[in-house]
Amino acid sequence: MTDVGAGNGGPTSLALRLSIVIVTYNSRADISDCLASVTAARAPQVPHEIVVVDNASADATSTYLRERWTDIRVIDAGSNRGFAGANNIGIRQSSGELVLLLNPDTIVGTGAIDRLVATLDAEPNVAIIGPRIEDSTGVVELSFGRMISPLAEFRQKLLVVGNDRRWPVIGSLVARMTSRSRQVDWVSGACLLARRADLEAVGLLDERFFMYTEDVDICASVRARGRLVRFEPEARIVHRRGRSRASASRAIESAYRQSQMAFYEKHHPAWAPVLKTYLRLTGKI
Repeated sequence: MTDVGAGNGGPTSLALRLSIVIVTYNSRADISDCLASVTAARAPQVPHEIVVVDNASADATSTYLRERWTDIRVIDAGSNRGFAGANNIGIRQSSGELVLLLNPDTIVGTGAIDRLVATLDAEPNVAIIGPRIEDSTGVVELSFGRMISPLAEFRQKLLVVGNDRRWPVIGSLVARMTSRSRQVDWVSGACLLARRADLEAVGLLDERFFMYTEDVDICASVRARGRLVRFEPEARIVHRRGRSRASASRAIESAYRQSQMAFYEKHHPAWAPVLKTYLRLTGKI
């Protein structure tokens, strides 16, 4: 097979092992930096392909990609299928035994993907692995956590908010948490490497989650089969999450709440009515 995603235009006789799937939605401002970090001299050494699935962007993202990035396969979703639905399109239309889900507003560090692949190769019981994620200033994000529950959500929010606001105690705690490789319940879908066999065994991403919590859900699904999820800090990427926050809207907040409700209905049905009442009383749905 050919290495269609390395950005060098040349074929290789090595079997394609990795499919990098990137979902875009009005991502023209970010996607070039992302692709530059996984192509040419910075491309992963493992034979790979890059597939971009565009969720009906209004900023001509797909047209731009086809004109500027001719070695990249671009698929039009036809409509906004959300994160889970569009990733599933990319997974189904790719062929690597490993699948990397990657956000378009990320920049992958040199060697990061190969490090993730090497860790999976060394640990056959691990189904999903995620890297250390930093913001554009170099501050680490808490990109993993415990299975979502009312208490775990409160704890995660406290850690994330405290870290974002540079609270010294919280910042030091997050720095320690993200300094070593560890088994976790879930890793962020901003950069998530999985074995295709494990994804297919659980039916890929659950499309009830249009945006948010789909990464926690897929990790829960593979763990339910006795497989493991790991965080690997030696692999690093930059996530420009400030850009997406700047364009956040009430529709995005609504999508998050709908996914949150769907998650509790699926995993914590006894808590779902309580959450629904709370969200209604606070005007969040």
